[in-house]
Amino acid sequence: MFQNTYIGLDVHAQTVVACALNPATGEVERTKMAMDSDVVLSWIQRFPSDAKAVYEAGPTGYALARHLLDHGVYCVIAAPSKLLRAPGDHVKTDQRDALGLARMLSLGEVTEVHIPTVEQEALRDLSRTRLQAQKTLKLAKQRLTALLLRHGMRYPEPTKWNQPHLQWLHRQHFEQTGTEYSYQADLELVELLDAHLKRLDAHIAEVAATCEYAEAINALMCLRGVALTTAFGLAVEIGDWTRFTGSTIGSYLGLVPSEHSSGQKRSQGSITKAGNTYARRLLVEAAWHQKPTFTRPGITIQRQLDLVGSQTRVTALKANHRLSDRWECFEQRGKLRVKANTAIAREMAGWCWALAAPLQQARKQSPAFSSKNVRAA
Repeated sequence: MFQNTYIGLDVHAQTVVACALNPATGEVERTKMAMDSDVVLSWIQRFPSDAKAVYEAGPTGYALARHLLDHGVYCVIAAPSKLLRAPGDHVKTDQRDALGLARMLSLGEVTEVHIPTVEQEALRDLSRTRLQAQKTLKLAKQRLTALLLRHGMRYPEPTKWNQPHLQWLHRQHFEQTGTEYSYQADLELVELLDAHLKRLDAHIAEVAATCEYAEAINALMCLRGVALTTAFGLAVEIGDWTRFTGSTIGSYLGLVPSEHSSGQKRSQGSITKAGNTYARRLLVEAAWHQKPTFTRPGITIQRQLDLVGSQTRVTALKANHRLSDRWECFEQRGKLRVKANTAIAREMAGWCWALAAPLQQARKQSPAFSSKNVRAA
């Protein structure tokens, strides 16, 4: 079992603390070096070629792991939330963290994080940039509305942020110079951010049509509440859907109940909220659109169904009917709507897997994909 040298790396922005462990002999070698991929590689290459390295996922990203893997060094990234730590251990140093990683790797107790390719990470960056732009625009709109409300101005219509509302906003003025300047600045910021978000949406639509997730995106858009940006976000955040099953995808996204059971007592709590926060948010938002009764697909869904294969079409229709029926069942039971929506989101995650995973599995088994992998290797 203990034939390799196991190397734990505690990676920071400027430094790396490394610890090499040989379980067979108990030898431990430590060092501290600059955070430079070539420097780390040269230090690891001092050990036998079967050495294995590990470091925690964090803000430093995947660049170091990719560099080591490209040069033949086995390297994995550990999920921080899955690392074993003794409750009574209150001493934390870089050296102890590196040694702990090396020991857990030698015992096979490291839960690995999927390392995306550079192209996949670029798509993920684009989706997350859109999320941040959406959040910033929402805050800007709230500030503008709050300023008007403080001065007794309220838009009379229930629907906001459409063309009539924007025209109404431009007609509002204040006598005080400071308030007028603040209002115009906030209004200008809202319009600039709105235009920025629209440009991002247009670029996402262009990229989504040609990226490696195009088939999965088209399939996910067959579900109600899943627009292009939502499907794009789910596809790039999950990446390889074949890593999961219909039951484990919900656990990965933190949509399953937490549990604390002991002896004869079983207690379940709120959802774990583990895993990918962004993907979970997208599913929870999309689940609200499953509430209206589904009888037949509308024009938008029908156009999307025409773009996918027959098996995907059948699965998508089953999913829309099933999710709508589940919402109706929860309503009849008088279940709290927030909890019901979370349950729908968990089941919706399984249907998303049922749509995307078969397409990715078929793509992996195609001769074109196999020959591409051979050329890349």
